[in-house]
Amino acid sequence: MSLKSIAAKIFARQVARKTAKWVHRPLETQEAVFQELLRTASDTLFGKAHNFGEIQDHADFVKHVPIRDYEELKGYVEKVVAGEADVLWPGKPIYFAKTSGTTSGAKYIPITKGSIAHQVEASRNAILNYIHETGQADFVDGKMIFLQGSPELEEKNGIKLGRLSGISAHYVPGYLQKNRLPSWETNCIEDWETKVDTIVDETINENMTVIAGIPSWVQMYFEKLRDKGNQKVGDLFKNFQLFIYGGVNYEPYRAKFENLIGRKVDSIELFPASEGFFAYQDSQTEKGMLLLLDSGIFYEFVKADEFFNEDRQRLTLKDVEVGVNYVMIISTNAGLWAYNLGDTIQFISTDPYKIVVSGRIKHFISAFGEHVIAKEVEEAMLKAVQGTNAEINEFTVAPQITPSDNELPYHEWFIEFEQEPSDMGKFIQLLDTSLQAQNSYYFDLIEGKILQTLKVCSIRSGGFQEYMKSIGKLGGQNKVQRLSNDRKVADALSLFAREK
Repeated sequence: MSLKSIAAKIFARQVARKTAKWVHRPLETQEAVFQELLRTASDTLFGKAHNFGEIQDHADFVKHVPIRDYEELKGYVEKVVAGEADVLWPGKPIYFAKTSGTTSGAKYIPITKGSIAHQVEASRNAILNYIHETGQADFVDGKMIFLQGSPELEEKNGIKLGRLSGISAHYVPGYLQKNRLPSWETNCIEDWETKVDTIVDETINENMTVIAGIPSWVQMYFEKLRDKGNQKVGDLFKNFQLFIYGGVNYEPYRAKFENLIGRKVDSIELFPASEGFFAYQDSQTEKGMLLLLDSGIFYEFVKADEFFNEDRQRLTLKDVEVGVNYVMIISTNAGLWAYNLGDTIQFISTDPYKIVVSGRIKHFISAFGEHVIAKEVEEAMLKAVQGTNAEINEFTVAPQITPSDNELPYHEWFIEFEQEPSDMGKFIQLLDTSLQAQNSYYFDLIEGKILQTLKVCSIRSGGFQEYMKSIGKLGGQNKVQRLSNDRKVADALSLFAREK
């Protein structure tokens, strides 16, 4: 065992002890974060406008600070972007994480010195937690790759801006710099396909032990490795031990990954965003991610099926229930206040507080009142794949409201298969019955002959990548939208359907 791996185990033990302290005092920890956020920002433009000095508890906070999404907070953000100080948080942010907005063009999410420190700490702690749990640390001596955006940053009024993954690249600890791939020059390549080809060239003969990234783009990397090396990824990288991912549910991809790798490897799920790092998987034997309560973020939760009601209730940790779909609202040490992140989560445990990401509040299918969410279609896909030995590369779902030939409406699944099911009829049946079992509204619509059984549109090999490239979102942190309540994505994908 190397000195580096011994040191990693010692450090992991220290972090585990520190984590246990706030895990066992969740409500007190969140109250302390809440009060510290209010105190620190009381003299900012936002704090004065919302009477932070008068807020004593959460009930006061609800009265003074309404829930806002980016569009509603944009007026304040624009002042920060223009160079004003003390607007949302004392001083100025040190970065803007630039993301693509759906209605307002580019979004600029402020990142402060404190918030980036928590981002980096959470990423580190996720790996250290794995070391502490499993006792495995030899991988720290091998090479690690993080498929991410370019670390080259622009500047706006003295504040650097870029993609979150590119900003994070500037914070790789010194003791990992020699282990880290790809090279800085390769990471700066903008064209994703060229970048992945170059990464393959740089890594194919290395001792890769940790690989991280969004599953759909890591899959592209693995396929290119397999094709160039003419071997399974696990044979090319005999010491590959750990896959780290976030952004999408890994389970629908797991069978395809294990086929590409040739064996099982451990995995860690992360829940990061430009707005903060919220949770990470803390167990290899239990589902869910540990909600990070001591990371400069105060959480509120609104039941998803009540979110658009005027009388919606804003709950804190003490009021949440297991299995309920909640919209997660955050207030952070980067100056986001009662901010609607757009993600929905479900608690699978309240001792400790552990969550799964269930989807996006704006991404669902409810053309007929069924309100199908991402977690449900992903679970249905997993059942269908397991029941038919199919393998998928990617999928998305949309309603077909006005089919031809007087058919009943239906849900249409656009699926790119790596390996088609031996029995497509059984595959469709498993998808549909699993969705009915999870969603009683969908069950009622099928039983009542309002909807017919779902249909599958098979997308040609590489079709999803072609689609993402056509809309300028190939690679990096971009993800395929899992659900739509209209036909915009579906109609575009139809151009990449396999010929019948």
